[in-house]
Amino acid sequence: MATPPKLTDRAALDLHRQRALQRGGDAFFLVDHAKNILLERLEEVNRSFTSPAIVAGIPSLWQGMLPDAKVVADNDTLDLASLSHDLILHGLALHWADDPVGQLIQCNRALEADGLFVAVAFGGETLADFRTCLRDAEVALTGGLSPRMAPMADLRDLGALMQRAGFALPVADSLTVPVSYASAFALMRDLRGMGETNALDARDRKCPPKALFAATDALYRDRHGDSDGRITARFELVFLTGWAPSADQPKPLRPGSATTRLADALGVEERPTGDKTPRRHD
Repeated sequence: MATPPKLTDRAALDLHRQRALQRGGDAFFLVDHAKNILLERLEEVNRSFTSPAIVAGIPSLWQGMLPDAKVVADNDTLDLASLSHDLILHGLALHWADDPVGQLIQCNRALEADGLFVAVAFGGETLADFRTCLRDAEVALTGGLSPRMAPMADLRDLGALMQRAGFALPVADSLTVPVSYASAFALMRDLRGMGETNALDARDRKCPPKALFAATDALYRDRHGDSDGRITARFELVFLTGWAPSADQPKPLRPGSATTRLADALGVEERPTGDKTPRRHD
């Protein structure tokens, strides 16, 4: 099996996360928001879980979320034993994984049959405006680009990862969290406070020019500023839900085994295949 390309400098990422914890403050509001949504969704599941686990970039932020949950770091090899949990949550860390499919496969293997997996991950629309302004400012100043922000998959791609990882009944959905900031500098302070600054292995190690971020702020205000002079950053949270395969789960019907015509179920007139005329059923 081919080794996935190295995306993340784990030493740098760990350092950024440690500094964020030491700094404290309220920059972890997205973690709190994601946790609240996950808890709401778990309340809708008609099942009690007795051996939960949580995978997270900063485990201490997720301690105490679920009673008796094992909370582990998002290392390449997860500290989860096979068939040992009936619920696993994966919290806002997939975008730093060199092998996100491998992370999901490990979670699937750690679940008991018919165990539940729920992940919340940053989607591809996260900070789209900021990314564009940062890119354009760097091109204008230096004539080139360097890797500055972790890539984030879109909803469809993340949903496909669940199928590749072997989960049954996979579902993916998303919501957007808009956050108002006084400037791009305030947004960047929050990213630093979250431990989400540049930890790409391919990043330029040299200090970026000071003018880069001032130019980014100016572009952001010009393109997306509101009447009060503020900007809005949008974070897309993608939720992935799936189950460890079990013989008791619903299975799709075998092709050709249906006993009712689709036209009868829909209450419409069945027409020959070659007739493309749309029909409205009143």
